[in-house]
Amino acid sequence: MKLITAIVPCYNEQEALPFFYDEITRVAAGLPDYNFEFLFVDDGSSDGTMEVIRGLAGKDERVRYVSFSRNFGKEAAMLAGLTEAKGDFVAVMDADLQDPPSLLPEMLSYVVEGDETGRRYESVATRRVTRKGEPVIRSFFARMFYRLINHISKTEIVDGARDFRLMSRLFVDSLLKLGEYNRFSKGLFSWVGFDTKWLEYENIERVAGETKWSFFRLLLYSFEGIVAFSTAPLALSSVAGFLFCVVAFIALAVIVVKTLVWGDPVGGWPSLACILLFSAGVQLLCMGILGQYLSKTYLEVKNRPVYIIKEKK
Repeated sequence: MKLITAIVPCYNEQEALPFFYDEITRVAAGLPDYNFEFLFVDDGSSDGTMEVIRGLAGKDERVRYVSFSRNFGKEAAMLAGLTEAKGDFVAVMDADLQDPPSLLPEMLSYVVEGDETGRRYESVATRRVTRKGEPVIRSFFARMFYRLINHISKTEIVDGARDFRLMSRLFVDSLLKLGEYNRFSKGLFSWVGFDTKWLEYENIERVAGETKWSFFRLLLYSFEGIVAFSTAPLALSSVAGFLFCVVAFIALAVIVVKTLVWGDPVGGWPSLACILLFSAGVQLLCMGILGQYLSKTYLEVKNRPVYIIKEKK
């Protein structure tokens, strides 16, 4: 029988894991023609997450786990899961049940049997059509991020896309060929191509515990995505520099003419100070943009491992 691997990144999820395990085993029981393995990736949790996972592994031979030496982030956890997965089909989902395992049978049908036209997909992904329960400001900036990155990047990233998806072995092997250190999986999923079917569902609140994604962490993550999949900020800084040179040349000509005609060389110091501060700010902004790209290059060339495994089964 074909094997399905369910990868579950976990960071301080001891409260949610029992609920998730009950739900995923119920779904697995409804797919008797497939074998399952449940691969939990502990991302350096500081609570009792690993104790819960070991307990599940002790009573269910389908449960496997990977435990990191420290917290490396969800991107590293997903990569470790994809690397360790043995399945013919591989699913990535969160432990908090915001990614409903009940969608797995439908997702599997699109990969194995195809849609009503007979078209088969190498990947079935999910996206939220509502952000009910999220703070208004957070939802606003999330929508702006998707609009921005789809304007400046050649890689399409679907608004509301979740990491929850089911992939064929071909799709997974293609992802594993991308060995970059700075990873933005939403973009990588799209970059490798292949036919992807999108399933929509309304936002579901966590079954237990608290979210680990603060507004600030999401903001930094969005910067990761922009830098990883677009060089538009570099072009923008170059254009800004050129425009300021043109403006400066025009302003210099105006000052020379004004001095020769009216003889007022010392007027306008307040406005000049404002212009200097503004131009200096733009220069620092452009240097910061360049620094972001240089920092990513610096991390890549060091060739450090994306994660370190402390324990696995």
